[in-house]
Formats: sequence, C-alpha cells, structure tokens
Amino acid sequence: MDYAPLGTTGFNISPIVFGGNVFGWTLDEAESFKILDAFIDHGFDTIDTADVYSAWADGNSGGESETVLGNWFAARPGMRDKVKLFTKVGSDLGGDGQKGLGADWISAAIDNSLSRLQTDYVDLYFSHWPDDSVTHAETLGAYDALLKSGKIRAIGASNYDETLLRAALDTSVSEGLPAYQVIQPEYNLYDRDALDGGLRELCLKKNIGVVTYFSLAAGFLSGKYRSKDDLGGRQRDGMVEKYLTERGMKLIDVLEDVAALHNAKPAEVALAWLIARDGVAAPIASATSLSQVASFAKAAELSLTDEDMSRLTNA
Repeated sequence: MDYAPLGTTGFNISPIVFGGNVFGWTLDEAESFKILDAFIDHGFDTIDTADVYSAWADGNSGGESETVLGNWFAARPGMRDKVKLFTKVGSDLGGDGQKGLGADWISAAIDNSLSRLQTDYVDLYFSHWPDDSVTHAETLGAYDALLKSGKIRAIGASNYDETLLRAALDTSVSEGLPAYQVIQPEYNLYDRDALDGGLRELCLKKNIGVVTYFSLAAGFLSGKYRSKDDLGGRQRDGMVEKYLTERGMKLIDVLEDVAALHNAKPAEVALAWLIARDGVAAPIASATSLSQVASFAKAAELSLTDEDMSRLTNA
C-alpha cells in the first residue's frame, strides 16, 4: 500500500483515514474493535476522531469515540506506535467554557483527550471549527506550548476557508508561532466548493496537507440511494436527501459507469477519485462492516485512468 506525506508534518499516512465518528454511535465497543483490527490488517494506519464524537447520539455527551479508541489501544499492546492518530478541539461539549479555541480550554481539552485515548501524545491536533472570539495568536500560542511539551506533534484546521487559513498563516509568520500544516474540509465528488479554488491553490503553494471529510457524501456516493423511497430511516439517511437532485443522479450514473469498467463499487471509485485528486493527501471515511473495510482496500489499489478522472470531475 502506498503511503503519502502529509504536508510538512514529517510523517506519511495511509491512502484512507478511518473516520472515528461511528465509535460509540453506530458501533458499540466490541464491533468497533473488530472494524479497527480489520482496518489495520488491510495495511491502513491512520485514524481521525474528535473530542465531541459522538455527542449527538442519545445518551452521549462527547468523548465516546476517543474512549473506545483508548480502550482498543489498551487491549492491543504496541498498537499505538503503529497508528497515526488525529483528534480535534473546539466543538461545544456543553459545559461551562468547554468549547472554542481559547488557550485555557485547549490546554484542558488536550489532557482530557489524552486521558480518554490512553496515550501521551496525538500525532495531529485540529482546530475543529473557527472561533472568532479569540485571536489566531492565542490559539497558535496554545498549540506552540503543546508542541513543545510533546503532547501533540503537528497541527491542523478543520472547516477553515481560504481567508481564515491565510490569516492564520500570516499570524504564524508575524508572531513567530507554529503554522497549520493540514486542512480538513468537507469535500467529495458532489460537494467541492469548500476546497476547489483559492483554498486548494493555497494548500498546494504552502504544502499544506489535505484530508477530506464527508468523503462519500454521507453514503450517497455508494449509489444505493436513487429516491426518497430508498431512505430507510437509518442514522445517516436524513443527511442524504439533499443529494437526491438531477445533478446528483447524473453523477451517480457516471460513477456507476466507471465502477463497471473496473469491476468495482461506486463508493470505491469515489474514494479512488479523492486519492488521485491533486492536492488531496487522503480522504476520511467511516465503516460499520468488515466488507466496507475491504472496500477501502480495493479503493486504495484502484488506478483510475485520466479519462475516468475527467469524466468524474466533469460530472
């Protein structure tokens, strides 16, 4: 399996990053362990989570995903050293002051995450959402302290647009502070506005790594949804309805055509398109079955032709 350098972080990552939002939500701990074991067995090594995962599920308050991962590391001696681990700070956890990118909360939040993850460092720490109540200098200064302490090894920003990222990079230069090395935008074959254009050009120019989330458009790019009748009331089905448009159907038609040429599934082609996309280091994708993890492996090995890429991009 080919591993790719992630911007200026100094480490390489697998061609697909596992999205840990499903741990403690659509997967219980035992099933999570099975999926994680399979992911590693297929040769992948990179996992993304966040302190807020999965607070939206009934009975949860955040931290569930990190807790499952920490228990998995504890049950698999030596596994932590084999994995590139991402987590995030900034989402609202519901408590007094437990949100945002202020220095005090970042300092407390990383310790909380490390405790749940049962590790003494994370490879990549993300600002989950922009926070206009604090300056870039305060946030980056907090990350500087964490980098120097060894609690984190690289920093990134999720959901930052070109203007915001550029301002943060300018602050890094003017204040002598560490710069964001990775960006995590919503990006897939259907949703491209968050990255394509100025942000992608900036990332290419500054060698900022890109890992994409919602890489399969909440499952729409699997091709199994053609109408509202296909929405079966499952956890993510409500997110799919917005894609059931004329444009969406035309995209699925092309996706299925290309998949047929490669004896592949539409989801595998959609991930392969992201892997091959200029400026993208790796897509983030979640799985809730062993067969889906096996599909990740096939997507990582799939070689799309220039014509395939053009058809998909133009669709």
